[in-house]
Amino acid sequence: MIEVSESILIDAPVDEVYEYMDDPHSHAEVTPSITDVRNVEELKNGGKRLEYTYTIGGIELDGELEETDHTENDRMLFEMQGELEGRIDLTYEREEGKTSMTYSAEYDVPTKVLEKLVEPFVRKYNERELRTTLKNVKTRIEAGD
Repeated sequence: MIEVSESILIDAPVDEVYEYMDDPHSHAEVTPSITDVRNVEELKNGGKRLEYTYTIGGIELDGELEETDHTENDRMLFEMQGELEGRIDLTYEREEGKTSMTYSAEYDVPTKVLEKLVEPFVRKYNERELRTTLKNVKTRIEAGD
């Protein structure tokens, strides 16, 4: 199991950051390795179910995300199914008119052999991916996009 987590302070109110991240297409804008988001479906809990393509090292991995916890302005918890299994947990905290956003992910690499051979690469890649994603959210929100 790979586990990564990063936080960033965004100069915008929580509701603005949460609203931006509540659109699955925003994830594709700010997460470099998400190359496609499709078949977005609204759930009764306010969350979303969608299909996605995640590209790592030139390999496309398809899957489905289901938002199992959609607590407005507080948390988005996604269960990942498909070629990547795991979860993504986005949390939001108010901090003096700004937002502290934490992006945590845990998942299994598709095969045990692959995990043993590339775990250090995958961990570094995903740490960089999380930092880039959070910086992209901050840039887009603070720029008013």
